[in-house]
Amino acid sequence: MRLFLLGLLLCASALAQTYTVQKGDTLFRIARAHGLSVAELKRLNGLTTDHIYPGQVLRIGPKAMPQKGFLQEGLAVWYGPGFHGKRTASGEVYDQHALTAAHPSLPFGTRVRVTNLQNSKSVVVRINDRGPFGGKYIIDLSYAAAKAIGALSATRVRLEVLE
Repeated sequence: MRLFLLGLLLCASALAQTYTVQKGDTLFRIARAHGLSVAELKRLNGLTTDHIYPGQVLRIGPKAMPQKGFLQEGLAVWYGPGFHGKRTASGEVYDQHALTAAHPSLPFGTRVRVTNLQNSKSVVVRINDRGPFGGKYIIDLSYAAAKAIGALSATRVRLEVLE
C-alpha cells in the first residue's frame, strides 16, 4: 500500500507543474525561466497584481511543447572552461567539446539547428542545460558549437527546433 501511495504521489507531482517562490524572485524572472510571459503566469495563477511572496506556490504548466519548425531569433553566447566537467540542469556532465546548448525553456533532449545570421553557418545542438537568464540572450552554446558557426562572441542567430 505504501508503494502504491508513493507511486501515486510521484505521478501527481509530475503532472502538477508548480514552482515555489524564493526570496528575491519576480514574476518576470519566474515566467522567463519557465518559457511563459508574465501575463500567462498571472492567468495560470489567477493573479491580479504583480505581488508574490516567498513560499507561494505558482502553477507553471502544463505548457505546449515547441513543435518541429519552431523558430526563434536573437543573440547567442557560449560557455566553456568554467563549466566543463560540472553537472548541467539535465543532470549530465557538461562537455565544452560536445555539440550541446542551454536554453531557458526548450525541453532537455530537443535538437535545435542554430544558424549564425552573419555568415549562414549552422550547427545542430542538443539542449541539455538551462540558461541564459536575464533577457539579452536566447541560447548558450557549448564552445564546440559556437566555434563551428563562428560565434565566439555575442552573435545574432536563428534557432529552429528539429525534434
